[in-house]
Amino acid sequence: MPQSRDVANPEPPAAAQVAMVNSGAAAQGNTGAAPAGSAARLFLMTNSFETGGSERQFSVLARNLNPQQFNLSLGCIRRIGPFANEFGDVPEFDLGGSLYGLTSIRTRLRLSRFLRQRQIQIAHAFDFYTNLTLIPAARLAGVPVVIGSQRQLGDLLTPRQFRAQAAVFRWCDAVICNSRAAADRLAEQGVSPNKLIVVVNALPAEAFATAPEAVSRKPGVLRVGMVARMNAHYKNHAGFLRIAAAINRNMPDVEFLLAGDGPLRPEFEQQARDLAIGSRVMFLGDRRDVPSVLASLDVAVLTSDSESLSNVILEAMAAGLPVVAYRVGGNAELLDVAPGNAERGILVPAADEAAFASAVQRLLSSPSVRSQLGGNARAFAAENFSLESILARYQDCYRSLLEKKGVRNSLATWGRREA
Repeated sequence: MPQSRDVANPEPPAAAQVAMVNSGAAAQGNTGAAPAGSAARLFLMTNSFETGGSERQFSVLARNLNPQQFNLSLGCIRRIGPFANEFGDVPEFDLGGSLYGLTSIRTRLRLSRFLRQRQIQIAHAFDFYTNLTLIPAARLAGVPVVIGSQRQLGDLLTPRQFRAQAAVFRWCDAVICNSRAAADRLAEQGVSPNKLIVVVNALPAEAFATAPEAVSRKPGVLRVGMVARMNAHYKNHAGFLRIAAAINRNMPDVEFLLAGDGPLRPEFEQQARDLAIGSRVMFLGDRRDVPSVLASLDVAVLTSDSESLSNVILEAMAAGLPVVAYRVGGNAELLDVAPGNAERGILVPAADEAAFASAVQRLLSSPSVRSQLGGNARAFAAENFSLESILARYQDCYRSLLEKKGVRNSLATWGRREA
């Protein structure tokens, strides 16, 4: 199998040579004022500001970029979602409901003019839709460094979407992947391993802080929970509920928490009633206080059928919780251990709900095992996924790519390049 650049170490994922950005402040909604000093002119683009993992990582990076090193501009396709207010009036580049229609072509041309006017030196697309929007626009604008992102495995894309993304990745100087699993999948599909860089997800300091319980504890009652949006079946809330029903038959006092919202919620609420566990399952809706939700749990689980590098698992680890998840995608990079290393969670063969229920019951039955695995998980997360270390990796990535292009951070250099 071809190996992607910076994806060499089998464990932990953060030990792979990767690249990232020392950052510190874009929450003021900087949209590209004239750069000061030698700050590189960087443009980050997200699809939206919803509460998904990619959007949260975009928000963390944008809020923490150091303005002395990076003069930051932001853009989005749709200015919607709870994170939008953090960044002010971010320019919106609406595709008109289609990646391939006339409106989307006009939008790419408008975005290209935007990038040229602001003399952007680094353009970084953060997800699938912005890959197909920003990458061609940035190349048309003559942006020196163009970066795509792969923050999922690609198995959820249609064949047409996959081919379109693979095509635009050929125009990138680099594709940043948040897991080795995602990078390896792209390499298998023909993307040059020399373009692939692994930069894992960042955990801000508040993920490790002690948080108040979102749902008050009850004496003698243990809780199992999952945080996931209810907008796609691959998150497998249905499987969570079937597993909960199996656990309930053996441990009827256990409560189950689901944090997240979306159009599929009524379906899952009905399923809980059909499984006769409606009184044992709490649907918390969309929550911004994830650390408080996690503080209400004894075991965190993720029943998703497809993951690159799960923010949910990472945040649970930072909270000191033991985690049970299926062995899919990058989950093994977080929970699998080499022989002799400290266990920090339980991986279950994909789709094996009986084994999943058994693993959760093992943890619920042993406070000492929960404490040991949770402590190991928290230490691993702190060592490998701190915000400071991940920002530094992005910084190295951006700088090295600029240096390869021979770019110096000044308007005069840009002018010579365009002449």
